[in-house]
Amino acid sequence: MCMLLSFTISSTPPGPTFRLTCAAVAISGATVAVRSRPWTSALSIHCDEHPFVPEVERAVDSLYSEFRAVDNLVACNSARVLKAFKNARVGFHHFGGSTGYGHEESGGREALDEAFAEIFGAESAIVRGQFFSGTHAITCALFAFLRPGDELLAVAGVPYDTLEEVIGIRDSNGLGSLRDFGIDYREVPLAEDGGLDWDALKIALKPQTKCALIQRSCGYSWRRSLSVEEIGRAIEIIKLQNPHCLVMVDNCYGEFTDRIEPPMVGADLIAGSFIKNPGGTIAPCGGYVAGKKKWVAAAAARLSAPGLGIDCGSTSGDIMRLFFQGLFLAPQMVGEAVKGSLLIAEVMADRGYEVQPGCGAPRNDVVQAVKLGSRERLLAFCEAVQRNSPVSSFTKPIAGATPGYASEVIFADGTFIDGSTSELSCDGPLREPYAVFFGGDEFVPEPVKFYNQSTIFDQPFGAFNPPTKKGKSPSVFLVDIEADVRDAE
Repeated sequence: MCMLLSFTISSTPPGPTFRLTCAAVAISGATVAVRSRPWTSALSIHCDEHPFVPEVERAVDSLYSEFRAVDNLVACNSARVLKAFKNARVGFHHFGGSTGYGHEESGGREALDEAFAEIFGAESAIVRGQFFSGTHAITCALFAFLRPGDELLAVAGVPYDTLEEVIGIRDSNGLGSLRDFGIDYREVPLAEDGGLDWDALKIALKPQTKCALIQRSCGYSWRRSLSVEEIGRAIEIIKLQNPHCLVMVDNCYGEFTDRIEPPMVGADLIAGSFIKNPGGTIAPCGGYVAGKKKWVAAAAARLSAPGLGIDCGSTSGDIMRLFFQGLFLAPQMVGEAVKGSLLIAEVMADRGYEVQPGCGAPRNDVVQAVKLGSRERLLAFCEAVQRNSPVSSFTKPIAGATPGYASEVIFADGTFIDGSTSELSCDGPLREPYAVFFGGDEFVPEPVKFYNQSTIFDQPFGAFNPPTKKGKSPSVFLVDIEADVRDAE
């Protein structure tokens, strides 16, 4: 419960009169004191109650070494980003944007592409707001080099749901999938441990295999995500079979979770969304393709048209500044998201839930999966997240058909950027094993220490566990969530 307190504080004339309005959380044991002395007045609020959720506090303490490792990762990646910005000579004039064809653009596109390419170890890059999503960027890349009679080989099992109609795994109703254009598709199933099947990969390529697609993140599959080191090993195996086979990496959710990126270990192309990791939670739109110059130019031609090149397409000035600023902040934002995923895994595993990746396991993307086991619990969990989000907390997420997905999906994303999974958000398909996928949690680790009444981390505890021995939940929100889940079950 929050009370609005209003005070009028007057000083001795001729001093001014101030009206102070403040909000205070009503917590048992809280005291308010006003101290006055000539010409000055001060208000202090003291809370006797411990401000932390005890279970979360213990988890944070246990993750000290992991959090320090993340801080070191952030420092390394931030230094690389800063160096790239300096080398690209990023200046205020690059934030100006353009209109119409974009021919009078003041160099922002070129500087952003140059910085991005250096950061990711690529020959070239194209970062554009005209990419609708990561799926759109990946699609432009695939259609750039695959031709009728070629074969696309997915070496990390089934691709992400939204690529199924692009490839033709699901019928696109004649809208132009790769299969519609006579491009074949095969996949190498994952090994029993959820990783790449190295033995199968060694004999997987055929003469017509033009491209090997590696998905870095787990997507909606219950498997661990791939490290850049594993991706590099896979590339070596692929190139030994056919040096001319193009290796493309779906890099979504993996950017800045390691000190190196796929192009640094031999990937020909990477593609992904700019509103995820690389946009630093503030890029409002866009996607990217980076890698070998020849193939980046081909992907750009699919985004625009053959012959137009990459020096066209307008972008407003306010967006250009956010692109640069978001990319600069991205390592730090991703680091906070990784800390959030570590914390979620620790707390939910302690409650008896199966998590992927496991507690303390290396993080190769920002996705943390928790197996909830039932449709009702998945719905209740997402509702709890939405109810405690900064945006649209008053709405209730509804599962339903979503373009690009075969199954019903529920999304809890009370985020400032629609679809920005580096902010606190979660989602999941309504199918076995009914797992919820956290995509980020960038704003969580610090607030969770201070806002006992509003943090999401104690929500699932009450939702999936009985109240404490005293009959009270550790947070005022738990009773409401417990009731939701009891009603659902």
